[in-house]
Amino acid sequence: MITSFTAARQRVLAVLGGISMYRLVLFSLLTLAALALVLSFFDLVAPDPLALVASFGVLAVVISVVDAAAQRLLRLPWRIESSLVTALILLFVLQPGLTPAALGGLALAGALASISKYVIAWRGRHILNPAAFGAAVVTIAGLGTFSAWWVGTPALAVPVLLLGLVVLWRTEKVRVILVFLLIAVGVSVVRQSILAQQNALDFNALQALSLAVLQSPYLFLGAFMLSEPLTMPPRRWQQFSVAALVGVLAGWPIMIGDLFSLGQERALLVGNLLAFAFAVRGSVRLTLEKREFVTPTAQELTFRARGRLKFLPGQYLELDVPHRRPDARGTRREFSIVSAPGDLPTLRIAYKDGGQKHPSSYKRALAAAEPGATLAVTGTWGDFILPRSEAPVLMVAAGIGVTPFVSQLRQLQLSGLTRDVVLVYVASEASELAFRDELAATGARVIVFTRDQPADLPAHWSWARGVRLDAEGLERVVPDIGSRHAYISGPPRLIADLAPALQKAHSLTTDAFAGY
Repeated sequence: MITSFTAARQRVLAVLGGISMYRLVLFSLLTLAALALVLSFFDLVAPDPLALVASFGVLAVVISVVDAAAQRLLRLPWRIESSLVTALILLFVLQPGLTPAALGGLALAGALASISKYVIAWRGRHILNPAAFGAAVVTIAGLGTFSAWWVGTPALAVPVLLLGLVVLWRTEKVRVILVFLLIAVGVSVVRQSILAQQNALDFNALQALSLAVLQSPYLFLGAFMLSEPLTMPPRRWQQFSVAALVGVLAGWPIMIGDLFSLGQERALLVGNLLAFAFAVRGSVRLTLEKREFVTPTAQELTFRARGRLKFLPGQYLELDVPHRRPDARGTRREFSIVSAPGDLPTLRIAYKDGGQKHPSSYKRALAAAEPGATLAVTGTWGDFILPRSEAPVLMVAAGIGVTPFVSQLRQLQLSGLTRDVVLVYVASEASELAFRDELAATGARVIVFTRDQPADLPAHWSWARGVRLDAEGLERVVPDIGSRHAYISGPPRLIADLAPALQKAHSLTTDAFAGY
C-alpha cells in the first residue's frame, strides 16, 4: 500500500510540475470562483451574483494597479498572476457587496494587501500573508467590509478540498496542512462542546464535526493561504510548528480585550510571525562569475554570494530570473546547491541545458545571463539532509539530480568525516556523468548505470554492466538496502519505478524535480 501510494504520488507530481505555482494557484482559484458564481444563482452561497462580479472587479483592478505602480517604482517585473491570486483570495475571505461603502472597503483591503508585499517584507520576502493583512486591517477598523469567510460553506467544501489538494500536492505540503486541519477541527469541536456545557445546551459531536469541516474556512485557509511558500519557514519541523499554532488559534479564537479575536486570518498572521522568527533570511544577491558545461547537456553556474546566506548540504535555493513574457512556468525555479557550505561565498548550481526542442522562457533567460549579471535568491529550503547518526546511506541520483549529493559528500570531505555511503548514479550515457572528479575525491563508493561502459573509472567506482535500474536491479547492486537510509534525487517517474525497492530501506527521503 505504501509503495503504491509513493509511486502514484510521484507520477502525479511529474504531471503538475509542468506549470508554475502562481498559475496553478490562479487556475484553481478561478475555477473555484466560477463554481461559486454558478452556485450563487441558486442561493447555495451567501453572496449574490452581481456582488461577486462587482467585488472581484474592484479587487482585481485596485490590486493590479497598485502592484504595477510598486513594481515599476522598484524596477521589478510585473506579475499579473500574483495580483489576481491576491484578489481572488480576498474575494473569498471578505464580504462581497454593492454599496459604495462595501466596495470602498474592498478596494482599501486590496490596496493594503498589495502594499504589504513591498513594505512588510524582509529582503524581498513577505513577512505577512498579504491577503490576510488586508482583510485583518479593514475588519478590525470596521472600514466598509469585514472578514466573512463565506467560502466556508457545504456547497464549496468538496471543490475547495479537491482544488486545494492539487495545490498542496504540487508544493508537497499535504502533511503540513493535514496537521493544521486536524488541530483546527479538533480544537473547534472541543470549543463547541465547552460552550454548549457553559450555556446548558445539548452537544452533538457529529454535528460539531460537520460544522468544523463543512461550514468553516479551515480548508481554504490551509490550502490557499497557510501553504504560501513566501511565508513558510525552511524546515519541515518548523512548518509543522507554524501549522499547529495557526490551527489552535483558528480553532479557538482568543479575544484581545474587547477589540478583536485571533481567529482565521489573524491566526495566520501570528503564524507568519513565528515563521519569520524561524528564518530571518531573505533575498541574497548572487553575482555570476562563470558558466561551464559539466556534461554535453548540463551547465554549472558559479556565483559569488553578496549577503548572508546559510544552507545545509542537500538543501535547495530559489533563483529569480526576471524576463519579459514568461511562460506558464514563471520566473522562479528551485535548484539544489552543488557546492558545500564550507565553499561560501562561492556558490554553485547546475541545470540541464540541452536536448529540448522548446525550452521554457526561464531556461532561455538563464542561458542568456552573462558573467557579472546579478540574480536574486529568496532563500534556502528543504529537509533533504543526511541523518545525524552514522548509519549507512544509499544515494540514488539521476542525471543532474546528483547535485545535492555532491554538496553532501563534499561537506563530509571538508569536515574530515567518513561515512558508509553508496551512490547509485544513473545517466543516459557515460558522457553525462557530471562532477566525476569531485565525487571521486570524496572516496564514496559509486555504482554507475549507463548504456555504454564508462572509461577510466576510479578504483571505488563500478559499472552496473547493463543491469536495468528498476526495483529489482537496485536490490541486486545494493543487497544491504534494508540497513541503509535511502535518498533519491531525480524525476518523479524514476522515484515511482524504484519505490518497491526503496520502501525496504531503513528510511526514505525523496527530492523529486519535475524539470523546467
